[in-house]
Amino acid sequence: MSYLADFQTQINNRDFSKFLQLWEEYCTSDSVEAEEFIQLLKALKLAEFARQFGPFVETALPLWQTIKDEKGSFEVIKHLIDLQTTNSPTLAEIALAAIIKRYGIQPEHNERLRLVGLRNKESFQGAISNYELLAHMGKGRFTFHTGGWGTGEIVEISSVREQLAVEFENVAGRKHITFVNAFKTLIPLADDDFRVRRFADPDLLEKQAKDDPLGIIKVLLRDLGPKTASEIKDELCELVIPEGDWTKWWQTTRAKLKKDPMISSPETLKGVFSIRAKEVSQEERLHRAIHNKTEPEQMILAAYNFVRDLPPNQKKHDVKNSLKEKLLSLLDDGSITPTQELQVHILLDMHFGHAVEKKSLKEVICTLKNVEDTINAIDIVAIKKKALTLIREHRKDWETLFLSFFSLIQQGTLRDYLLKELNQGDSQKDLIKALTDLYNHPSKNPELFVWYFQKILGDEDIPFADKRGRCLFFEAFFILYSQIESKPEYRDLVKKMYNIVSGKRYAVVRSIIEGTDIEYIKEFLLLVSKCQTLSDHDMKILRSLAEVVHPSLAAAKSRKGLHHESSIIWTTEAGYLKTQERAMHLGTVEVVENAREIEAARALGDLRENSEYKFALEKRSRLQGELKTLSDQLSRARLITRDDISSTEAGVGNVIGVQDQKNKVTTYTILGPWEADPDANILSSQSKFAQAMFGCKVGDVFNFRDEEFKIVSLKSYLDK
Repeated sequence: MSYLADFQTQINNRDFSKFLQLWEEYCTSDSVEAEEFIQLLKALKLAEFARQFGPFVETALPLWQTIKDEKGSFEVIKHLIDLQTTNSPTLAEIALAAIIKRYGIQPEHNERLRLVGLRNKESFQGAISNYELLAHMGKGRFTFHTGGWGTGEIVEISSVREQLAVEFENVAGRKHITFVNAFKTLIPLADDDFRVRRFADPDLLEKQAKDDPLGIIKVLLRDLGPKTASEIKDELCELVIPEGDWTKWWQTTRAKLKKDPMISSPETLKGVFSIRAKEVSQEERLHRAIHNKTEPEQMILAAYNFVRDLPPNQKKHDVKNSLKEKLLSLLDDGSITPTQELQVHILLDMHFGHAVEKKSLKEVICTLKNVEDTINAIDIVAIKKKALTLIREHRKDWETLFLSFFSLIQQGTLRDYLLKELNQGDSQKDLIKALTDLYNHPSKNPELFVWYFQKILGDEDIPFADKRGRCLFFEAFFILYSQIESKPEYRDLVKKMYNIVSGKRYAVVRSIIEGTDIEYIKEFLLLVSKCQTLSDHDMKILRSLAEVVHPSLAAAKSRKGLHHESSIIWTTEAGYLKTQERAMHLGTVEVVENAREIEAARALGDLRENSEYKFALEKRSRLQGELKTLSDQLSRARLITRDDISSTEAGVGNVIGVQDQKNKVTTYTILGPWEADPDANILSSQSKFAQAMFGCKVGDVFNFRDEEFKIVSLKSYLDK
């Protein structure tokens, strides 16, 4: 398809004169590839100057006549009739002949010719496409709506009224469409079309996608055209493959797509997958894999991908030798780095059974300098694993190197291998020393710490996997959590740590704290209290789990526990009345006004592009959400009375003098969240600072965010 890119460039540039020059050159060809011609005409139909091109359609007729493939010939003339604007007798005769050849003369033939404009031959643009749609129309057949209504099933058709009724996937109820409008908006779909299968029986399609993922992708690309990975996800995720299963399904499927000779896979994430016109031979795949790859690193990666993706029984001898020669030529290049040289030697050994005469693989490993940097620079995991095994076999300093790699290497599979080799013989002592330093200073290597913490939870044959070791690492776990939770670069790691703690109903916490002494439990509660991203709900559960292990901790909650109760909304009478008034205004005024706005916007019609209607719906959702929240809060509200305010312990309703480490005294009033006003030093009872001082008496010291504060005065806010 050598001309397509040039034509597309002129279409994108909207340069009709240059397009015509290229078109004249194209039409002088002795022969043409039907598929290329079809793709060109499809692109032209979408161009801004498509109508301007209409009078030049007949210049393509000599080229069209060279097409021998009957199906291709029909498709080309169909698109040409879609584009033409001259309605010439020549084009009319050609269109009529094409229709008769494809469909014959049926009882409805003359009536259909009238509908598509070929009876009087005065205006028949799109006649073949329209006749094709008429021939397709029938109860139970499927069409696609180009205006956004999606796939639809024809449920009724009337030749007398010249209209049909269709049920679409994206709009409610039946839609009655005249034949004239159908010509403008509907495209016939075969019963095995991907869109039909997804619309008619999504459960069956889901089963087929799991049983034969490659087959479903081929059908999708065949019917919808080339798609990026993101676009494929849009078509399949949720509708066919559930969101939770998507990542695993796509990883497996993508690996198969790369190996399929009929699928063209992209080299970049934004590239498209497409169906090839014919299978690509091994020679062609190899040529494409290394074409324009001048850098050694690119050549190595292309060679590895090729030998990895092709099954051993399908590798042709001459192709394999050609690839081997390419790799050997790299060794003669004096500019390659030690990392690249090592990778080439390993590739030749792993996949070609070839030992380089000048320098053996063992020699390369044993004479390697800057080993850590060299190995760490290898991006291909399989080659890096092979390099590590060679170091283990041939180097006397492997233990020292493996301990270094254990901190440097990020891949879990390689860490597993390093751990297994280090956890035996004399090297185990050095491993334990390194792990001791890891739990004493977890912030030096947070990713490695979290990885090893997960290992000791499931593997009893490694250091620190016993009860004592898990407890030590568990304390370090929360120390690390509090140290990195506010750092953006560790956002994903903190999320992972939270899932470890809260997963399976806090199963890890239950397992580790079971049977520990009360001092360990107190230290555990202190450490988790410093983790600011743990919610009040999390803290409540963690404390409850601690109380199950040591019930004596429950008695210490007393009054403080009441004020910690997250279900209560403490408030003053004024705050309650103000919130109640807001809820009433929402329900009786704003929601009613919004309903009128929705009806007024609906009356404007065309709800798909009606911005007023969309904004009104969004406003309704926002108002309903606020009303629900306020109603829920009002049901949990509790007025602060004198009986709720302690004269000896800090809590809701108190005015508290707090002295910081610089001896500065600030007076805070603790009320409910509706009265909170930081500028006036009025704290919400739900704030962490307020809850940190709950239960404290005058003279008591409490900690908040690694700072120490002292209560110097205490009274009720009602005492004025």
